[in-house]
Amino acid sequence: MHTVWKGAISFGLVHVPVKMFTATEDKDIAMKYIHKECGTPLSYVRTCQHCEKAVEWEQISRGYEYEPGKFVLFEKEELDSLSEANKEIKILDFVDLQEIDPIYFQKTYYLAPSDTGTNAYSLLLEAMRQTGKIGIAKVSIRSKSSLAAIRIIEDCIAMETIFYPDEIRSISQVPNLPENPSVNEKELTMAKMLIEQLSTPFAPESYKDDYRDKVLEMIQQKIAGEEIRISPEAPQTNVVDLMAALQASLEAAKPANVPTQAAEPTKPAAKPKASKKTKKETVS
Repeated sequence: MHTVWKGAISFGLVHVPVKMFTATEDKDIAMKYIHKECGTPLSYVRTCQHCEKAVEWEQISRGYEYEPGKFVLFEKEELDSLSEANKEIKILDFVDLQEIDPIYFQKTYYLAPSDTGTNAYSLLLEAMRQTGKIGIAKVSIRSKSSLAAIRIIEDCIAMETIFYPDEIRSISQVPNLPENPSVNEKELTMAKMLIEQLSTPFAPESYKDDYRDKVLEMIQQKIAGEEIRISPEAPQTNVVDLMAALQASLEAAKPANVPTQAAEPTKPAAKPKASKKTKKETVS
């Protein structure tokens, strides 16, 4: 793996020299824009609208538009100098992992000990493992300051960058959320039964990217010169009866050896048979 950052974890007066590696990788299939007329890949060119010419990287600075058409300019060195601890992952607090909502997490990195940091690395790893705590830290990567969660994954210290609180949008901004929501009790019972039937231990290896597999297969077919025909899917109909949809889902999710009655909600007791007319009305 490629080292993306070198520095140290600090907590109190303890420094743990580490190297950082990206823990995840993008498996999306990269495609280029092609000019249909001649088949040439299109390139991205940085152009100046005023000078009407291409601009090289060394001629580019960064600017903040404080008024329409007016900018204050910054050089990369100026922004780098603002980093509080450019080569330090400073742990501020230790907290419980379940206290952090998943909405805060951004990207995961693995941290490995530097050549001289093995003992300190092992000490921090074991101390965090036995206390069950994770560290909340500040870090600067490529001139970007971020909060981070330091935690243990198997026998490795990992760092997950997390959003600052003011970067999380308020739920009040989400449109059309129901006010004073109410649900039908029978539908709720069946929905809970469906959740129970679909509940299983998390096994990430059982999930795969079906779309990517289909694109790769289509790529091979096109390379081989095969004619590709995509059969149209049957039109989807909106299910109006929510109870019917829940019942159908329960039947589909139910193991083969479970009796049908196990998935059905408890039926209300029948009314007393006062007369034949009453019985007929009850059945209808």
